Amino acid sequence: MSANPNSARGRALDRADARVRDDEGLSGALRGFLDRVRSGDLGMIPVAVGLVLISLIFAWLNPVFLRPGNVSNLLYDCATTGIISLGIVCVLMLGEIDLSVGSMSGLASAILGVLWINQGWPMIGAILVALLLGAAVGALYAALYNRVGMPSFVATLAGLLALLGLQLYLLGSSGSINLPFSLPLVRFGQNSYMPNWLSVALALVPAAIVLWSGLSTRRRREAAGLTGGSLSVVVAKAVALGLALEAVVLYLAQGRGVPWMFALFVLLVAFMDYLFTRTQWGRSMMAVGGNREAARRAGINVRRIYLSAFVLCSTFAALGGILSAARLGSASQQAGTGDVNLNAIAAAVIGGTSLFGGRGSAYSALLGIVVIQAISNGLTLLNLSSSLRYMILGGVLALAVIVDSLARRSRASHGRG
Repeated sequence: MSANPNSARGRALDRADARVRDDEGLSGALRGFLDRVRSGDLGMIPVAVGLVLISLIFAWLNPVFLRPGNVSNLLYDCATTGIISLGIVCVLMLGEIDLSVGSMSGLASAILGVLWINQGWPMIGAILVALLLGAAVGALYAALYNRVGMPSFVATLAGLLALLGLQLYLLGSSGSINLPFSLPLVRFGQNSYMPNWLSVALALVPAAIVLWSGLSTRRRREAAGLTGGSLSVVVAKAVALGLALEAVVLYLAQGRGVPWMFALFVLLVAFMDYLFTRTQWGRSMMAVGGNREAARRAGINVRRIYLSAFVLCSTFAALGGILSAARLGSASQQAGTGDVNLNAIAAAVIGGTSLFGGRGSAYSALLGIVVIQAISNGLTLLNLSSSLRYMILGGVLALAVIVDSLARRSRASHGRG
């Protein structure tokens, strides 16, 4: 029985059209990207460009900056404050702030030292108490905001003072508690690196996820009768990401490799990015940050969203304090003070999270803290004073806010909100 020539010809034309669309996919994607940039949707482009410029400048001034051993050490230093900044992203996406994350991290390290070292508690028990206290503090902030209407700036500023006082009280006259290097947690925080074969294998996972997600999206759209998009664009994104990550991992393997603590930080970032972009909770966070009243009228439980954001922020701050104690090998009165608050908040803003709410990404914390630590590390290698670091970070933070404000105006003028 012969095939219908008309249907065969139609299928051939469909396949030819699909090939044409696929060939035009990369150029079309590039045009769409440029259109979004011109309309003010900059994403993480400014911070990525800034990071490249910072790296080139410091590498030119001191070649040690980009050597594998120094880069590994830089990544180690990123993890603790970066985890705290990840919590800051949660509250900034709602247009709020938490000024007590530094004090919360210091208190968590003090609790760890007192319960684990002085009182002889199991390590897991001491860590759980510190994390639960962080969650309780975040719930208190949310209650003050939701029930009383206290601005988060005031509530967390009061919390900063109260938590710092409790930290000083717990540590007492000694002022610090040393954590022996023989303890597994301290070794994890100071000298624990992934095997090279494992880091090379794991570097392929994000590319595989991007490829699987892109193909799944195409199948769902085509099943719904919509344009599936270009296959070449999906493959190109996955290949580019895989090659970039493999190059970084192989370069670090020439030194000590990828720190386990930084790997934990990246895992938390990926997990939070999934929550922000792939769950109803994440979409609700964006909606509440963009317009609280509209989100409430759409049926979103606004109070619950604020509760989850503040609880996550304080819990991440406590976790950062625990890892900071492991990194320093002690819990002291200086933990969480100084520039911890500055760096955590600045990292989220520099990384691209909007101070106006409604826009942000978990990867903001990752890119932002890498920029901050790169500046700090580079100035240290040049034997320059910390005063310059504060001035430079202040300028970078101001520039990030200016870019965010201008991009926001551009999006509004182009009808992108």
